[in-house]
Amino acid sequence: MNPANRDLSSVLSRITNKLQQDQVVSDTLQKLREQLNVDRVVLYYFYTQWKGQVTFEAISDHRYSIIGSTGADDCFNLEYAALYLAGRIHAIDDIEQAPISDCHRDFLREMQVRSNLVAPVLTNEKLWGLVVAHHCQDCKIWQNSDIDSICQHSNYLASASSINASQAN
Repeated sequence: MNPANRDLSSVLSRITNKLQQDQVVSDTLQKLREQLNVDRVVLYYFYTQWKGQVTFEAISDHRYSIIGSTGADDCFNLEYAALYLAGRIHAIDDIEQAPISDCHRDFLREMQVRSNLVAPVLTNEKLWGLVVAHHCQDCKIWQNSDIDSICQHSNYLASASSINASQAN
C-alpha cells in the first residue's frame, strides 16, 4: 500500500471508529429515554470548568430538541459541581414546587421541563458531564428504579471509550 493510501485508510479508520463510539452513546441515551418513558435524555459535557454543552440527545419529538444548548452557566457553580462530583443524583418531580433557585427554575422552564433527573458522568475522579432526563409534558414522580437506571447508564457512559478518549479537560 502506498503512503497516500495508508494515510487515507488511517483517516477512514479513525472516522469509522468515532462514528461507532458516537452510536454507542446515542443508543445508550435512547435506551434510557425509553426505559424512563420521558420526553428527552441528554448528555451534557463540561468543555471547561462548569461550562458545557448538550452533545447528544434522545428525544420523543423534534420539538424537544436542545442539542448544542450551553446551559445556564450562572446557575451551575462550584457548589453544585462538588455535589455531583460526590455522586449526587438529583430528582425533581415538579420544577414549580421544588426548592431550587429562580435561575435554575427559569432555565428549566425555557427548556420546557416539568420534571428532571440528573446523574453525573464521572471519569478519573473528575466530573466529565451529566446525564439528564427531562419530562416536558407533565410532572413525573421518579421511582427508585428510575434512579437506578440513570445511575447504571451514566456509569456505562463513563466507561465508554468515546468519553474516556476525550479526557482533555
